Amino acid sequence: MTTSSRTWRPTRPVDGPLVATVADIAALNEVFSEAFSDRYRRDGMVGVRVPPLNPAIWRYAIEDAGDGAMLWRDERKRIVAFNIVHRSGAEGWMGPLCVRPDYQGTGLGTTIVRAGMAWLRKHEVRVMGLETMPRTVDNIGFYSALGFVPGPLTITLTVDAAADSRPLQLLSRLSPLDREHTVLACRALTQSLMPGYDFTKEIDLTERFSLGETLLLGDPANPSGFALCHSAALVEGRAREELRVLKLVLADRADMATMVRALSDLAKRGGTPRVAIRMQGYYGEAYRMLIALGARVRWTDLRMSVHGWDERPPAQGLVLSNWEI
Repeated sequence: MTTSSRTWRPTRPVDGPLVATVADIAALNEVFSEAFSDRYRRDGMVGVRVPPLNPAIWRYAIEDAGDGAMLWRDERKRIVAFNIVHRSGAEGWMGPLCVRPDYQGTGLGTTIVRAGMAWLRKHEVRVMGLETMPRTVDNIGFYSALGFVPGPLTITLTVDAAADSRPLQLLSRLSPLDREHTVLACRALTQSLMPGYDFTKEIDLTERFSLGETLLLGDPANPSGFALCHSAALVEGRAREELRVLKLVLADRADMATMVRALSDLAKRGGTPRVAIRMQGYYGEAYRMLIALGARVRWTDLRMSVHGWDERPPAQGLVLSNWEI
């Protein structure tokens, strides 16, 4: 989730990058809402107002990023820009990031993206990317000038919640010792498909902050797949609308239908109306399977990676990694 502008204005003094903390959440939310509402307005959608995010989601993002959660302040100590940079082992990505509208066009957008790239290079990732709105050509041009190249669309699809007769296997139901072993097994499965990728931090944070569940396929001691999903509301003050899948790993792509039915059942049991899966365009067969199961297309994002740090899908199996919070 990114926004920027190309109009040039005189440089204004800023202080940063500084590390964002949970104490900054209210101010980050204000800049987030203002900047993305302005982005939609400039795209011709005048009546769209982007609401603040759930503070619990911000906390997850900040904790996940660590010192990669960067912000910049003006001379009055107000936040004018931020870039929340994440690393899951060898995978690195940025988001959300934005510049307050009155500071757009000053070169600050370039500064915050380059700071994120430098942070990811320091941590020796092999993938460096972000997602942006595909209809916003100035954003695409802006990132392209910084070395990003377009990849596939990420297509958000939703499937209605529905009960299933098969029992659910959830990480939260295991004993502490078994849970620890299963998390390590999930990491081993991920790395067998995408060497260096590691989603254990996201799994642990999701459990610690009670944001959702990790759904397992197969033997919990040696799972053939797992899905990390959040049921907590994304928008501040709203009821739960979706079970959002952040990471989904399968040893065999043919298990996609089984996983989707289990996710739909999990949503049903939790009182959430639907499941949202963000499918990268690499996986045409899995996409067709979702459509055949009744999935509806809701949104598209353009996945962009820095040249030389591009993402490559596994030769077998499936790894979906959401570059949004």
